[in-house]
Amino acid sequence: MRRSLLGSLSRRAGVRWIAATLVATSTLAACGSLPDDVLGIGGGGGVGAGADGLGDPYFPRYGNGGYDVGHYDIRVRYDPDSDRLSGNVAISATAVMPLRRFNLDFEGLPVSRAVVAGRPATTRQRGSELQVTPESELTGAFTVELEYAGVPTMIPEAALGRGGFRHTDDGAVVIGQPESASSWFPVNDHPLDKATYRVEITVPEGRTALSNGVPDGSTTADGWTTWRWAERVPMASYLATMVVGDFRVQSGSHRDRPMVTAVAASIPAGGVEDAALARTGEIADFLEERFGPYPMEAYGGVIVADETVKFALENQSRPVYGPDYFRREDDGTWLVAHELAHQWFGNSVSIAGWQHIWLNEGFATYAQWLWDEHNRGAAVQTVFEATYGATDWSVRTGDPGRANIFSNGVYHRGALTVHALRLTVGDEAFFDILKTWTAERRNGNVVTADFVALAERVSGESLRPLFDAWLFGTTQPPVPER
Repeated sequence: MRRSLLGSLSRRAGVRWIAATLVATSTLAACGSLPDDVLGIGGGGGVGAGADGLGDPYFPRYGNGGYDVGHYDIRVRYDPDSDRLSGNVAISATAVMPLRRFNLDFEGLPVSRAVVAGRPATTRQRGSELQVTPESELTGAFTVELEYAGVPTMIPEAALGRGGFRHTDDGAVVIGQPESASSWFPVNDHPLDKATYRVEITVPEGRTALSNGVPDGSTTADGWTTWRWAERVPMASYLATMVVGDFRVQSGSHRDRPMVTAVAASIPAGGVEDAALARTGEIADFLEERFGPYPMEAYGGVIVADETVKFALENQSRPVYGPDYFRREDDGTWLVAHELAHQWFGNSVSIAGWQHIWLNEGFATYAQWLWDEHNRGAAVQTVFEATYGATDWSVRTGDPGRANIFSNGVYHRGALTVHALRLTVGDEAFFDILKTWTAERRNGNVVTADFVALAERVSGESLRPLFDAWLFGTTQPPVPER
């Protein structure tokens, strides 16, 4: 994710969160001076059958306990004129403990039908939680079918701004981090519970509806067009997107994978926006040389015209960009590089808890430095030195606090940490670390301790003091000698 600012664990949920916490804690014990309370997942105590949160230290109510989602099949119909959304979602999940009831994160659109394991179920909306009570206790694999309709809203979050379902002049855009999915479908809304997706979006004929993954065609009948998308690579829920409106769409392929890019029709054609998105494949190839194989089944990007979107987000396989970034005195490709880097760092290799967000943003920021060096000759070392001198070291990058997860203490200081590692171990070991990380942790969830352990293993060096100073110190650390 990029906001308008100056300047060991596989996918688990429910009871598996507790098990993951124990694993992370044992890993931390080997990390010496690195803080035990911030490197592991933490906060998992009390998560049990049907719990209305996974115990994330920053957002304890995000996600839900007792089950693991494997797939979402989402079908929605959206009318921009009335702002009404009707939806049907089928969820395939596995109970990891006996469940007499369970929760889904959902922002309160009225549910008209609920079926669990093929039998009628009851639901109760409690704030942003949808409590579901099946006819009988659930064990093992089960399915959930829910129908709902209403006018979707944004998700209020005082500390972080507002994300979720945004109504636009010509349609809608769903975008937001750390939470947005629950504004348009019932979901286990935490990165720990990654799943595959199939999405159908029906909109008035003449409007475009974009989502994640591989396009699966569209059909038109009775004045409505249904657009179909399939994301077969496990995806964290906040990355799921729906964009509806009038767009210039370019469809093709790159390296035998579909490439779909779109620019809002209200943005004049032939400008920096179209030129930046046209380089998506080129930028992805550049990053692939440094990070390893591109981890998704499709490429793309969407530039919206809505002025309330003051950031960009790495929505899986198809990032969404706000309009502000393309009004600056550059070609905008640094931003494309940042969001594409997230396809490796954040999307494929996902965090297990939000205090580890530097593993997403630090590497994506560093990727834009690498691209700028390649694209316009801005040496990474020069950018590092300028950023190092201007950085506020009071925010602890490895545990920034809930209110600071999108601060420069995460983005800039995170990138500084990445370069400090490079200076310490040398280029060959550094890029070997990155490629090993993205290969071994592909489609999984990670914590900071995992990266420290892997970097030490691959480099053969003791790196705990380095990470301790650059991630958790509150004073400017010395620059490693080259």
